Parts: sequence; C-alpha cells; structure tokens
Amino acid sequence: MDRCIVLVDAGYLLGAAASLLAGEPSRSRITVDHAALIQGLRDRAESDTQQPLLRIYWFDGAPDRVPQPEHRRLRVMPRVTVRLGALTRSDGRWAQKGVDAAMHAELTELARNRACSDVVLVTGDGDLLPGMMAAKEHGVAVHLWAVQAADGDYNQSEDLVAEADERRVLDRTWITKAVRAKELGGICAPPPVPRPEIAAILSAPLPESALPAAQRPVERPEHPTAAAAGQGGTDERVPPAKGVPTPKDLAALRAPGAHPAPQPANATLRWSSDKGWVDRPAAEPTEAASLPTLAQLTTAEQRWADREEDITTVGGDPYEVGQVFARRWLERLGDHGHLQKLSGMYPRIPHRVDGELLRYAARFGLLAHKDDQIDERDRYAIRAGFWREIDVRTATERTPVAE
Repeated sequence: MDRCIVLVDAGYLLGAAASLLAGEPSRSRITVDHAALIQGLRDRAESDTQQPLLRIYWFDGAPDRVPQPEHRRLRVMPRVTVRLGALTRSDGRWAQKGVDAAMHAELTELARNRACSDVVLVTGDGDLLPGMMAAKEHGVAVHLWAVQAADGDYNQSEDLVAEADERRVLDRTWITKAVRAKELGGICAPPPVPRPEIAAILSAPLPESALPAAQRPVERPEHPTAAAAGQGGTDERVPPAKGVPTPKDLAALRAPGAHPAPQPANATLRWSSDKGWVDRPAAEPTEAASLPTLAQLTTAEQRWADREEDITTVGGDPYEVGQVFARRWLERLGDHGHLQKLSGMYPRIPHRVDGELLRYAARFGLLAHKDDQIDERDRYAIRAGFWREIDVRTATERTPVAE
C-alpha cells in the first residue's frame, strides 16, 4: 500500500520537547496544542515520505490506563488512534509500562499485513529495534524522527539510529509551533481580580474565636473557686483555635461596629467547602438555595454539546475548568437577579453550585489518586476561574465597604 503511518511515543516526544524548551523533561512544564501538533506531524510525514497519511498512532501512558483529558481530545481527531499503557509511580517518579511493547506489536502487525509502504517512528527507545528490523524485512521503509536535544547530543538509541532508512530532526522551530514552555513559578491560575470590599474586610480584626490562642486576651476571674463551682465542677471544653479566618468569620466583621485593625501576617482566605474550617448551617440561606444549578438549566441537547466541547476543546487546566463552568451557567440563567445574589456572596460559592463545580472538574483528571480529593491548590484555581468569569461577564461595579 502506497501510504504512510506515523507511530508516536508521546513520552519521548513531549519529554524531549520539555527538555528543549523548559530545561527539564517534565511534561508539566509545557503546554501543548494537540491539534496543531497532530497537523504538523501529518504535514511533515506526507512531505518526507511523499505518501498520503493513513493514520497516526499515539502511544502514551495513563494511570490505570484511564484516558486523561489530552487522550480524550486526541482520540476524536481524524486519523488519530490512541493506545494507552500503564503509568506507574516508583521512587517518586512516573514511568510508562507497556508502551514500547504496544508500539512493537503495532509496527510488526502493520508491516506483516502490508498496511503501508512507509512508517514514521517518533521515538528514542532501543527496545523497538527488533520491530524496526522486522518491518524492513517486510519491505517497509522506516523513517526515524528525533526531537532536537537540548545539549545538541543524541537523545535516541544509537542502534535505532543506525538501523533506520531515513532520519529527520524535529528542531526547535518546528516544535514551538505546537508546544511552549510554561512560565516559571508553576502558577496554574492568575490571582483573582482585587475586590475592594474584601480588602476592607481583611483589614478588620478577627473575632476572638478565630484568633490564635497566643493572641487572645486572657480573662482571669476574680474568684476562681466560685467560677469553678458555677460550672458544676467540670471543665468546659474549649474548641480548637482557628488561625486562619474563614469567609464566615470575615462576613461577621462586616456588621456595624467592626473597627479596622492590622491583620495577622499568616491570614489567608479559606473557601466554603474546605472541610474542618467552616461550619455549614443545616440549611442554606434562602438566597443561596434559590440559585439554580447548571444541571437544572441544561437541556439534553446542551448536555450533549457540552460533552463534545469538554472532549475536543477544554484543556483541563483548573482555572480554565472554572471559567467554562461559569460561562455555561451564566449563558443559561434566565433571571439575572441571581447574579446579584451570587456577587453578594463572594468569595463563598453556594454549596450546591460549588459541589457541582468540583464534580465537573473531576472529569478532567484533577482528582488526587491517593484520596479521591481535588488538591487544595487546584480547588483554589477552579474557584478563581469561576469568579473571574463571573466578573468578566457581568462587569458589575462594586463599591468598597465603608470603614
């Protein structure tokens, strides 16, 4: 058959690209435009082999072989087939298992069945040498592509390089058409837009119950014996001190009579669903309970379209996930009075909406495998994206809280 096939070892391709662009082989250090990458591979393969493309096989590892967001996007692209091996963690590092064996089996099967005249291998692993030799014996021309090494040296098996019929190097110029390095610092979400009323609240003093024990005033009864007798001879259990104010604590400070005072340096804002920090009431406030969830606002047709968008265009970055959820919620709200209610609750997202937001985020592999909980940093980014989209879409003018 006069056509070409491309076999991609994603671990090699993206790891080498990360080394080249970010200085280390961690794929978390780069951002990949998979649509542009696939199109680039197709164009380059057809140009080099002078044959039309039959298919691109994308070999990668995934925890428990469960497709990640990038795999779901790739496998619905035209002429792309995704093959997953296992991704296991050993000595603090992730390692692929079964990917080389799957590539070897696919390569030899395609050559044996004469499915193509040319095969392009994007890999550096010498374990594919027997498969390459078998393909050549079946009359298939083997093209070996390398990613430009950061140090200018080889990043492929020398035996593999020696056995290939044709060799090419995907240089920095080609790589950067689809891959870019993330900014240093690893911040996955920009900070939320400053809001004057929150700054005013943070400048107010904490309730005594929220202050660290060392900063609380000590009350000494005049008659300790009488005080103990008044308590029935038993010690009242004092709840543990909370060194970080919750939104509930901060909201209490907005009441008349609260006076500004310096805030402890270690104070940070906690969210409504952080277990152990906020005591939720038995029932939500009326204004929160009246807010519809996204599921209540979504028709069957919209649910189908949402799933298609999640698969094909949503990248799975926590901040982006929060924005997408908020955008859909806003577009489907009939009563925009709900937005005023929501804005008045900032930074607390109503429990029902917040739970639905986190369940939506879990679709994108953001759950930690250890305890099936979303990492605190990712939760912050998800909610920051949600509020950022609310601010951008509504463009509501907010006035500072009077001191």
